[in-house]
Amino acid sequence: MRTYTSKEELKAEINKTFEKYITEFDDIPESLKDKRIDEVDRTPAENLAYQVGWTTLVLKWEEDEKNGLQVKTPSDHFKWNQLGELYQWFTDTYAHLSLKALKAKLKENIHAIYAMIDALSEEELFHPHMRKWADEATKTAVWEVYKFIHVNTVAPFGTFRTKIRKWKKIVL
Repeated sequence: MRTYTSKEELKAEINKTFEKYITEFDDIPESLKDKRIDEVDRTPAENLAYQVGWTTLVLKWEEDEKNGLQVKTPSDHFKWNQLGELYQWFTDTYAHLSLKALKAKLKENIHAIYAMIDALSEEELFHPHMRKWADEATKTAVWEVYKFIHVNTVAPFGTFRTKIRKWKKIVL
């Protein structure tokens, strides 16, 4: 996993990977948003729903902790050994939206993540044990907040961009 030395560097990497990812959906017709093919495990709508789901959770974890609430990761209704069910919940909750609405929601979440990064001190972002939710999310590993941001933005934007490009090559 990549390490970052500043907030600006982290935001720049999120922005770079997000822009490459999100523009892949520009030429997909709305009528094909739910088109399933054997070669790719998610439809375009499911692909975006997954990203909206995870970025929403990261924002919720931070907001809940700031509000003094007990944070349950990955979510209030699912445990880490129930990720398949969580992904289905993302699909059920978000994939019915239009591609335009999904893209707008994801863009909104990314801007909220930028604001979250700006609101955190360098220490809170880059040092371990600065957020209870981050400590409790991993049983043995020690993860700084930036790592949770990275694995829910930069990393999947690259992986899922490859998936949507493969989908487009076959379908369009």
